[in-house]
Amino acid sequence: MPKKYIDKNVYDAAIERFEIIFNSFDNVYLSVSGGKDSSVMMQLAAREARKLNKKFSILYIDLEAQYKATINHIEELIQDNKDVLDEIYWICLPISLRNAVSVIQPKWICWDKDDKHKWVRDMPKYDYVINEDNCPFDWFYKGMEFEDFIIYFAEWFNQKHGGITGAGIAIRSNESLNRFRAIINDKKITYKNYRWTTKVRIGQEKWINVYNFYPLYDWRTEDIWGAVAKMDLKFNEIYELMYKNGVSIHEQRLCQPYGDDQRSGLDQFRALEPETWEKVLNRVHGVNFGNIYARTSLLGDIKSEKPEHMTWQQYAVFLLESIGLYAPELRDHYYRKIKTFLNWYEKEEGLKVEDIPDETDKKLESAKKVASWRRIARAIEKNDFWMSRLSFGQTKSDAKMLYELREKYKGFLIKSENTTQKQLKAIAEEWENEKAN
Repeated sequence: MPKKYIDKNVYDAAIERFEIIFNSFDNVYLSVSGGKDSSVMMQLAAREARKLNKKFSILYIDLEAQYKATINHIEELIQDNKDVLDEIYWICLPISLRNAVSVIQPKWICWDKDDKHKWVRDMPKYDYVINEDNCPFDWFYKGMEFEDFIIYFAEWFNQKHGGITGAGIAIRSNESLNRFRAIINDKKITYKNYRWTTKVRIGQEKWINVYNFYPLYDWRTEDIWGAVAKMDLKFNEIYELMYKNGVSIHEQRLCQPYGDDQRSGLDQFRALEPETWEKVLNRVHGVNFGNIYARTSLLGDIKSEKPEHMTWQQYAVFLLESIGLYAPELRDHYYRKIKTFLNWYEKEEGLKVEDIPDETDKKLESAKKVASWRRIARAIEKNDFWMSRLSFGQTKSDAKMLYELREKYKGFLIKSENTTQKQLKAIAEEWENEKAN
């Protein structure tokens, strides 16, 4: 779908959308995160609500391992706009979150009472904070997925207030292809054909009387910061620290630091709030490993570089030793795979360990046709548990080991319906059958 340009700036367009929402919907809430986009959305909504004599609610899901600056900004937004806020939902519940820096603990639970001694922050004390002790949601369970919580909250909020609910989300279509598709999707149900709205459903069948709306969907990053400057809007000071630390305005992200999108910036977390980082280090498995190698290919950064003073062989050994600091069993697992790999090349190709080249043709390495220490190091960097980059397949014994490691390190037990990996699925089914019997 091609872009259509109209004689209207994005600010005026956003204000018109807020007018439509406030005048059309029976109740409104905004999802805020403390990031620049939701911050601007909330402040613009507050200005328009005052003009129209309206109120709205806010939903803030506190992920525990947050910057202090983010918490300060959320508190600031609430205090400055209390006159137009109806209800405040500050969620501090044990929600399941993605941990992209550990193969052992692929998920973790924020605000888990079992880990209270490791919490990055104390539980907030405000009356509007919702935790396990005062949770009003009969549908919530410990370890609930973040995405599921959002959907069920929308239904609960609508049932509580009735009528038609508008849920404001500060996504911008230029941030990712998925977000762009969320806006232009021709198959979605919209409110009165406004493309910046989407009717919400639970699963594939159950539609609820809630519409997500995206008032800033056509804004660019420059528009966000332009509005902050020209309208004297409040903003999260962590962005200023990011900028001073060399992060461009287009690379700045504010979400959980160990998710898929944010893991490349783990090193920034330590630089921006070192006192918080020390607590984060002990909270989530593999965080320090992620921080050390955030600028290598370990976490998917295309600008991968090994330390200049090391050979690829030295680097591979260094990576193994680093893994061993937090998971010696995982280190030993990788060591066994590498030993088998080297033995095969010695037996089939006559290539002894001392003859393995440090690096060779990249295309041949990628095609898995030659052995090299760079190929080995890359496999370790990627936290490739199966060592598929060294031509290994998934085995039942490996799957059993991964399953046990995740249980030992308080990772999540794998449910059969939640994996497409054949061997892991088989192990999970065996465990489920044993438990049932």
